[in-house]
Amino acid sequence: MGVLLQGAGNGARHWKITSIIESQELRKLTIEALFLWYNVNRQCAINEKMDTVSPFHVPTSLLPVVLASITSCTNTSNPNLMIAAGLLAKKAVGCGLRTPSFVKTSLAPGSRAVTAYLENADLLAPLETLGFHVAGYGCMTCIGNSGPLSAEVEQAITEHNLTVAAVLSGNRNFEGRIHPLVKANYLASPPMVVAFALAGCMGIDFKTDPLSDNVFLADIYPTDKEIADAVEKSGALSPDTYRKCYENVFQSNEAWNSIPTQPSKLFVWDESSTYIQEPPFCIQTEPQ
Repeated sequence: MGVLLQGAGNGARHWKITSIIESQELRKLTIEALFLWYNVNRQCAINEKMDTVSPFHVPTSLLPVVLASITSCTNTSNPNLMIAAGLLAKKAVGCGLRTPSFVKTSLAPGSRAVTAYLENADLLAPLETLGFHVAGYGCMTCIGNSGPLSAEVEQAITEHNLTVAAVLSGNRNFEGRIHPLVKANYLASPPMVVAFALAGCMGIDFKTDPLSDNVFLADIYPTDKEIADAVEKSGALSPDTYRKCYENVFQSNEAWNSIPTQPSKLFVWDESSTYIQEPPFCIQTEPQ
């Protein structure tokens, strides 16, 4: 079975790439940088009290991935892709693979139904094993709300002026959007986000470079039949899945419902807010 790699990057969504390893825009890092990054991985693992350091098999043109997120954009609404990501994670975990400790991972689907059908298919747990825990629902990593990287990673990037990458299943990838320290941002489908997170770098040729000893992406990538069977099992195409998730949507979140509000037909702007302010061009506009 072969895997045709396609993605978009590293600074515009219309830049189509079919083999990232051959892309001229990749910054070729030195052997010294490779060892530096391995040491960052090792230090992160020590600080996180991990039992073992994750395997780290990458070429010297690695372009380390420091953020990998399955986000809430349009292709996350495709059950086939989400199930494929879960199956890939399940097979990877079964082979003993783990994401390197310097890769910050997250799962932020656009609907609670995604969580429900991943659980129904027994695929949420393996995603969580690789670090893809549900961080919430809606726009997060794709608009820069990913939070900080680990201190060791940020220090390595700033001290050595490293070019590092993020990969996400979003639709925007210009420089600095995902994180201010991440210059190269790549768009990929949910299963390929998992694949790059496992690799720990963008500079990998999945046809020839293993994810670990004798384990290649083609060995663990799910077949069309496996995806179809899991979609059927998950209830992703059943209206009942969505009804159950949203039948009590207005009463289900106590934290949201406890936020103080003012009864008003219009939004009440908070002048002290550091997040959202009234657009100035609307202030003097008369109703018509």
